[in-house]
Amino acid sequence: MKTILSFALALGLGLSAIAQTTETKDKPAFKFKAETHDFGKIKEGVQATHEFEFTNTGKGPLIISNVAASCGCTTPDWTREPIPPGKTGKIKAVYNSQGRPGQFTKQVTVTSNADEATKVLTISGLVEKVEPGVPETKPAASPVSKP
Repeated sequence: MKTILSFALALGLGLSAIAQTTETKDKPAFKFKAETHDFGKIKEGVQATHEFEFTNTGKGPLIISNVAASCGCTTPDWTREPIPPGKTGKIKAVYNSQGRPGQFTKQVTVTSNADEATKVLTISGLVEKVEPGVPETKPAASPVSKP
């Protein structure tokens, strides 16, 4: 009796794995050029923008159902139409640095029908405080000599 139950359990698990493998092979998949972006130093008040580009490397159309930022200071936008296999799409993240001096790291969470249904993208940088009323210093121009 134990042998029959063991065999039945093994058969059930094997069939489940085959079904899951077949299901995953037919799904769309993300392949991002990069999943992180560092803006480096930016001045306070700048709307820092970066577009994450990806390719659908799977077998079915990729549909992004939602893109959510980790805070209200970051606004996402994305390709809304289904992305066929082999085609590209974009996810744009805009960081509002106004009133936010210092280091920042923000996440943008992408939800889709891909084999990896949730993907987290990261932006980071350093916002340099701009003092009101203090003009920016610019390098002095080189004097032009006339012959």
